[in-house]
Amino acid sequence: MQKNWLVINLNKKSFLKVGNKIFECQIGEGGLKTARKKIEGDKTTPIGKWHLETIFYRSDKILRPKLKKKNILKINRITKNCGWCDDIRSKKYNRYIKINNFQSLNLNYEKLWREDEAYDIIIVTSHNVKPTIKNKGSAIFIHCSSSNNKKTAGCIALKKNDISFLLKNLCHKTYIKI
Repeated sequence: MQKNWLVINLNKKSFLKVGNKIFECQIGEGGLKTARKKIEGDKTTPIGKWHLETIFYRSDKILRPKLKKKNILKINRITKNCGWCDDIRSKKYNRYIKINNFQSLNLNYEKLWREDEAYDIIIVTSHNVKPTIKNKGSAIFIHCSSSNNKKTAGCIALKKNDISFLLKNLCHKTYIKI
């Protein structure tokens, strides 16, 4: 399968094109915005070329994702203690955190362990990393669609089966272009 994934937004519907396959997806409810104009909490999906960084999954809901080639992406289990810092006051902004080490700091974070299915599989993108710039957006993931296919808070959402298919067919150095 091709290395690049391309998000296309047409007539109020969004699609992910990978090679000659097309998957319906959801983007941020605020639409698309250039990465330099993106700000934390604006509910837009940042335009750019983002590498796929790592995978998180809920082992109580799905099997460990199987990758065609080993060592393409690191795979991590989500536990009730997993979170992502979205607080611009923190040095951990736009990074994975352990919630029990973070709660006493009175900072904002997003729980990765959710009751809905949205975070059963998460692929972390390279948006706003190396360097991380405060207030330029955090937690831009590829994750599972909600049951009603609603827009996201800035991520890209796909059906769980589509994400599993894509992960099984990943090539080295895959990136997503929005």
